[in-house]
Amino acid sequence: MKIDRRGFLVASSSALVLGKKRLSPPTYEQPSETPEPPEIDGSIQGRQVAVYTTADKTNYRLSATETLTFKHMGQPLETQICVFVDPSKRAQTILGIGGALTDASAETFAKLPPAKQREILDAYFDVNKGIGYTIGRTNIHSCDFSSSSYTYVDEGDKELKSFSVNHDKQFRIPFIKQAMATAGGKLNLFGSPWSPPAFMKTNNDHEDQQ
Repeated sequence: MKIDRRGFLVASSSALVLGKKRLSPPTYEQPSETPEPPEIDGSIQGRQVAVYTTADKTNYRLSATETLTFKHMGQPLETQICVFVDPSKRAQTILGIGGALTDASAETFAKLPPAKQREILDAYFDVNKGIGYTIGRTNIHSCDFSSSSYTYVDEGDKELKSFSVNHDKQFRIPFIKQAMATAGGKLNLFGSPWSPPAFMKTNNDHEDQQ
């Protein structure tokens, strides 16, 4: 089925939130003369959405600033900020939404008083008090968000007999564990090297990130 641009915008003007319950997308037919937005599922209509704002030159730092409600909406103006969802099409799934848990964030976190640490953890990872991150990315070996350059193995140790993550036990691993606990005991983690050790690369360069 082909949908022209106007038909797509009309069909997309009503956003859908797919929660834990499986929701069947409404069917959509090509509009004729006076198109109308598709019906919103009854469990979506009226559902509230919390808006959090972080803005430069303000006191807003992940601050709850507004509550919106899902409702029918006509053709938006070009000046309006909108998220378009075509309920007739399904594409890739989302593993989660989150942020990077690097040495920089872990070391900065460790310097904060306990009350501020709890405030940050709740704001990012608590599903009720905050935005409820469900995934985190962290670095293997040092990265450009580390206070020093280090690796988990000694120079030239191709057998990895010297492998150790002792460096991470001071700040990053405790930080990750607290984040996981705040997220309800489960937090998908994606670990990746920013750059392998120099001896594992043909150019023998510590700094090359390729």
